[in-house]
Amino acid sequence: MTGTARNFLFATNQDDVALTRLLAMLRKTTGFLDGAPGGALPGWYVVGADNSAVLETLYTRLAANYPDAGQPFYATRIWTNLFWQPAYVAVLAVHIHGALPKFSGMAQSVKNIDISGFRLAPGPQMEGDTETLIAEAGAQLRAMADVAFEELKQFTRIKRVPALRLLADRIIDLVRRLGHFAPETTVADQQRYCTLWLAAMGLEGQGSLEEVQLEDGSAAVILARKGCCLDYLAFPDAYCRSCPKQDDAVWRARQIENANAERSSAD
Repeated sequence: MTGTARNFLFATNQDDVALTRLLAMLRKTTGFLDGAPGGALPGWYVVGADNSAVLETLYTRLAANYPDAGQPFYATRIWTNLFWQPAYVAVLAVHIHGALPKFSGMAQSVKNIDISGFRLAPGPQMEGDTETLIAEAGAQLRAMADVAFEELKQFTRIKRVPALRLLADRIIDLVRRLGHFAPETTVADQQRYCTLWLAAMGLEGQGSLEEVQLEDGSAAVILARKGCCLDYLAFPDAYCRSCPKQDDAVWRARQIENANAERSSAD
């Protein structure tokens, strides 16, 4: 190790300490987010970099694993892979950590047919009230999405509105899950946060949370999606629980059943 190398096990300044705490929170809260401090490693995805090799690798592997699914599925699966980690970082940093890093430059690792694992560079974290942090986080996410969409569009066909709806879906579902991550979050909070997040990303009207009543008489929220991940192309007759291609009564009943099960397991 050189004399100038950073050792994040022994954080040397407040930015290092804040990042260490953020990464620890993400791992503890989710049980699966695998983040580390530092910059990109060879072969990693970074929005705005030369990602042609990463995109080609993912596309080729998806096509090999799901030969009958077709190009729309491959493009859509790559798109959703690019944003699930930034979305988690954004929402949990705002609502659990209470401060926001500049995550738009995060590097993400490719593992087989998925993107999983990331690295964030240390730096000042923005503090403020929830509304202020949501506005900044939403702006970062939308800026990342606009650049990533143009990158992916150069590589394969993908439609802008369906892609952005899937980004909205991811954020809306994470706001729904705040009821698990932060049990003190009320249904009214979730509805308000959902509105703020969609506005911050310029995605008003591209999905919502619907309030329902559970078996125990309590209220909960479920997803009212407009986007479709196209997973049914790879897994025929297996629509996602909240898939908008189902009849309204079906997706609503499936989600209420799941919400009842989640509430019972939490008791």
